[in-house]
Amino acid sequence: MKKILLLLAFILVGFAAQAQRIAYVDMDKIMESIPDFTKAQKELEEIAERWRQEIAKEYDKIDQMYRDYQAREVLMSDEMRKQKQDEIVAKEKEVRDLQKKRFGPEGELFVKRQSLVKPIQEKVYTAIEKYANERNYDMIFSAPDGSSIIYAKADKDVTSEVVKSLQK
Repeated sequence: MKKILLLLAFILVGFAAQAQRIAYVDMDKIMESIPDFTKAQKELEEIAERWRQEIAKEYDKIDQMYRDYQAREVLMSDEMRKQKQDEIVAKEKEVRDLQKKRFGPEGELFVKRQSLVKPIQEKVYTAIEKYANERNYDMIFSAPDGSSIIYAKADKDVTSEVVKSLQK
């Protein structure tokens, strides 16, 4: 009897699994196929490279300041040494702040990337959602690792049920 019930359970699970339609997409390939995206990426790379060079020049200036300081250190009074050290430290802080302003988590490059890439991403997500609805897919994952859900039908979200079970 147990074997029959177990077999029946496997059959039911198999039918339930077949009822769900799941697919995946390779977001990298999709994005690379869009000319506006490749243009935006190129623009971002050019901006980033220009800013990296600017910051590198500033670090070169700091290196030169430090070499000058070392060459003249023996001839300076204690007060002059302290002043030059403070100038070098202030310049280093200024360049680190510039680097953070340009490349930090909320920096200018991030903002620029959002302004250029986000509209393209939204267009792609809308196309995926439309495709999924037209072909009755329940979920679409990103490839190759399938770690991100790109689209899921609203009735597949079981968050509230999990929360309720945790509160019991």
